[in-house]
Amino acid sequence: MKKRIIGIGACVADTLMSVPHFPKEDTKLRASGSKMAGGGPCATGLVAAAKLGADCSFIGNLANDSAGAFLLADFKKYGVSTELVGVMEGFRSFSSVIWLSEESSSRTCVFDKGDLPPLSLCEAAMAEIADADILMVDGNEMDAAVSAAKEAKKNGTTVLYDCGGLYEGVEQLLSLTDVMIPSEEFALAHTGEDDAQSAAVRLFELYSPSVVVITQGKRGGILYDGKSITPYPIYPVEVKDSNGSGDVFHGAFAFALTNGFDYEKCCHFSSAVSALKCTGIGARESVPDFETVKKFLKENGYEL
Repeated sequence: MKKRIIGIGACVADTLMSVPHFPKEDTKLRASGSKMAGGGPCATGLVAAAKLGADCSFIGNLANDSAGAFLLADFKKYGVSTELVGVMEGFRSFSSVIWLSEESSSRTCVFDKGDLPPLSLCEAAMAEIADADILMVDGNEMDAAVSAAKEAKKNGTTVLYDCGGLYEGVEQLLSLTDVMIPSEEFALAHTGEDDAQSAAVRLFELYSPSVVVITQGKRGGILYDGKSITPYPIYPVEVKDSNGSGDVFHGAFAFALTNGFDYEKCCHFSSAVSALKCTGIGARESVPDFETVKKFLKENGYEL
């Protein structure tokens, strides 16, 4: 039976613009391509986990506009359940425009959070959270995420937090987290430490999760389980689109946990999935399947 992963957080309609280089201010630049793609940390993480083989559901609201319709269809396309998604009239979707530089293999994002009201969890949503194996949150929809995490803790559902934004009330959600996966930027800013290793230890001391995994972009990352710091690598690929690579890492980590991988193996697996995603345009459509990841890791000297 597939393991169940439930998610609460951002779901974003991205417009991806591939450009030869970032333009100077007050100039024009011809793009080499453009496309619509689904984005958002939690939502894209769920798609990644679903494509790898997990049973995934999103809890949230979408606007009844063209972007919202695209996002709803995108979830269905990749097998993420939308039974707990509400479609609301008269609101504007969370959207972004992202420039993908072919010269630097980096991305620049400008976003509009839209105007959807805060998510309120219904009885059916709470029941799904209680019955899930993993609850994924990203700090968006903070009040709902905290309520969901409390319900998860009462029922043995693992809470995995993609810590990217320094949102108001983040300490409450961190205190309910089992698997804490912050970016290095978040970890340093939140703890005031000067390096990732010290920040990992401090986060563990402050919030007592099962593990802290700090992502460090092109340098891979580290994990801390309360005993020792263990680094994990980034796997080399030709990067076409790095946008959403962190989101995919978190979804892959959730999938790996449901397959019984230990934390170090989860890190290697997730790093490989994230790397392979970067070889195509679009965070969701470029996520590989499980067998492709196994083969890629073996080719790079790591056996699952």
